[in-house]
Amino acid sequence: MAIDLKKLKVLLVEDEAVMRDLLRGVFESLGVGRVTLADNGESGFRVFQETNPDIIFLEWELKKMNGPNLIKKIRSDSSSPSRTVPIIMLTGYSAVTRVELARDSGVTEFMTKPFTANEIAKRLSYVVNKPRDFVEYSGFIGPDRRRRQGEDISVNDRRGQTEHTVQYIDSQIKPREKNK
Repeated sequence: MAIDLKKLKVLLVEDEAVMRDLLRGVFESLGVGRVTLADNGESGFRVFQETNPDIIFLEWELKKMNGPNLIKKIRSDSSSPSRTVPIIMLTGYSAVTRVELARDSGVTEFMTKPFTANEIAKRLSYVVNKPRDFVEYSGFIGPDRRRRQGEDISVNDRRGQTEHTVQYIDSQIKPREKNK
C-alpha cells in the first residue's frame, strides 16, 4: 500500500555526519515532510521533547547516551511527550545479544547496516501501516513482542506460562485470561 509521507515527522539521531546526511537525503527523496536531526543521545531526547516526532530512527552507538539508554528514557521518562512513538534502531552490529537488548529496551524495529533506501521505505511503510500494540509490565514499556496474526514474522508465544499483569496501551486487544 502506497503511503503519503508529506505529513510525517521523523527524528533521526545519528552521530556520524556522513550517515546523518545520507539518511536525511533518503527521507527527503521518499517525501517525508519533516526530518529533524540530532547528533547525540542527550540532544536526541531534547529534540524529541521539542518536536514530538511520528517516528524515530536512531543509531546504537551514540555519544553522551547510547541508543538503548535513549530508548529507555523515551519509554519511561515522565517528561516524554509520547512513550509509544515507534523507534527504529540502526546499527552495524547484528549479534543476538544486541538484538535482544534493543528489544528489551523497547525498540519497535531493528535494522542492520548496510541497508538500502528501499529497505528504509519498506520499514517506514510497515511501521505506519501495521503499528504494533504497546504493553507495560514489570518495568517494561514497548511494542508487544508478538506480531499480529497474518504478519510475516512468526514467534513462539510463551507468555501464558507465567503469571503477570499486562496493560495494553493504545490497543483494541484485551489481555488474555490467566491459565488455570
